[in-house]
Amino acid sequence: MKLTYRVEEGARLGSLLWEFGPGWRMISSALLGGGIGAREWVLNAQVVAGYTRMDPVDHLVSLGPARGDGVGMMTAASVDRYVRATDGGVEAVATVGLRVPTWAAVPEGYEDPELAPIRVGTINIVVVVPVAMTDAALVNTVMTVTEAKSQAMIEAGFAGTGTASDAVCVAAPAEGAREVFGGPRSEWGARIARAVHVAVRRGAEAWRPRHLK
Repeated sequence: MKLTYRVEEGARLGSLLWEFGPGWRMISSALLGGGIGAREWVLNAQVVAGYTRMDPVDHLVSLGPARGDGVGMMTAASVDRYVRATDGGVEAVATVGLRVPTWAAVPEGYEDPELAPIRVGTINIVVVVPVAMTDAALVNTVMTVTEAKSQAMIEAGFAGTGTASDAVCVAAPAEGAREVFGGPRSEWGARIARAVHVAVRRGAEAWRPRHLK
């Protein structure tokens, strides 16, 4: 993973880039490269608050490597304040912005006037596991990541299960015997849960004193 900077709209913005190369499968909810498939890199790009471009996928493509297919996600949070945690061979990296935490279930038609097209509050999570996984296990890891994120938020004192614009990516080797479970009580799911919980909770606790005065 490397951190780089660029200037857009007069702002100095950071990007985190993982260059895996061939031989990896990923599952992601990201705008660019979402779904399940072979991917070679992951980009977590900071954008300006109140981002209004109508071509976010093309924007992410322009910021990522020119070779191979990748995953690209955006956040208005400062990516240079990323938090990294490891557990038993699993690595989790989270960028945490919590200006507008939300509960998953709200009344139909609910609108928050503070929400911008790309919210200042976004939690993006990248998880790397060292073992291959079936498609079902990869889907299960996304559930595990989300549950661990929500647990960390609630424990840190935020009223919400996440934000309305969170994104996740889990990367696993393409070759090897494939794990069939990714839930929080499976061997690798438990490690994912612990790593994500630590990263998000540390990020949430660090975010509060900077922004909630």
